[in-house]
Amino acid sequence: MTQVTEFILTGVSERPELQVPLFLGFLGIYVLTVMGNLGIITLTSVDPRLQTPMYFFLRHLAVINFSNSTVIAPKMLSNFLEQKKTISYYACATQLGGFLVFIVAEIYMLAVMAYDRYVAICNPLLYMVVVSRRVCLLLVSLTYLYGLFTSIVFTLCVFSLSFCSSNIIDHFYCDITPLIALSCSDTYVTEILVFLSAGTNLFFSMTIVIVSYFNIVLSILRMRSSEGRKKAFSTCGSHVMAVTVFYGTLLFMYLQPGANHSLDTDKMASVFYTLVIPMLNPMIYSLRNKDVKAALKSFVTKPCKSCKLM
Repeated sequence: MTQVTEFILTGVSERPELQVPLFLGFLGIYVLTVMGNLGIITLTSVDPRLQTPMYFFLRHLAVINFSNSTVIAPKMLSNFLEQKKTISYYACATQLGGFLVFIVAEIYMLAVMAYDRYVAICNPLLYMVVVSRRVCLLLVSLTYLYGLFTSIVFTLCVFSLSFCSSNIIDHFYCDITPLIALSCSDTYVTEILVFLSAGTNLFFSMTIVIVSYFNIVLSILRMRSSEGRKKAFSTCGSHVMAVTVFYGTLLFMYLQPGANHSLDTDKMASVFYTLVIPMLNPMIYSLRNKDVKAALKSFVTKPCKSCKLM
């Protein structure tokens, strides 16, 4: 019985004529993701108007989106141009671990951002007390630490299994489900743990988001001023869009009927929450947020003014 030392990733498509077009398409997505998220990180770090808790959390969402895409995209892109789409055993474990850190962190970062908007709109007078800098640092630290803990536990669980038959992963990156499918060990306990963890994380995160926005809507509807209602909706509108796209993709993947479930569908859903959504988030926050647009305009025009003076 030979132990597997490397895996073969089938990728998004195995058709040879699609490899170059797919490479160019996903390269464009990744470049936009890097530019958009690094732009958000830069603006929220240097602009004085973006030094509030909301933009602190947005900066870390951008860090998570950038990191998650970077864990997946470079290897995926290189495989489009290679004949043998292999990944070593330890590189696969590293990729799975990195993916789990950031996908779990994103689930809870969106919940933290929903709570932030709830306090800002429903208890504005206590906002800077309830969401103090210490609380912000604590919430972000717990998000990353829990993501790291989950990653270590499940990476060890998956790679403690034996892989002694096929080494072909029917996916474009090392994910838990296709890896478990390859194992020749008893995977019952691992599958139960993965199911319970994924269900618990989604349940708690979505509960926080739903309860927060339910209270936000009630609070907005009680406002007498139409201008105040418009401003409140505008403040949380971009976050609602980001949350809807992210959770909508996850729910589509996990709640579809069993008869319609396929690995191809899993791949398309994975493309959305690992590559497309991290690209869209900076656009959503930039296009719907006046402060971010003003900060971007200021950041772009200042260097231009310096050039003119020179």
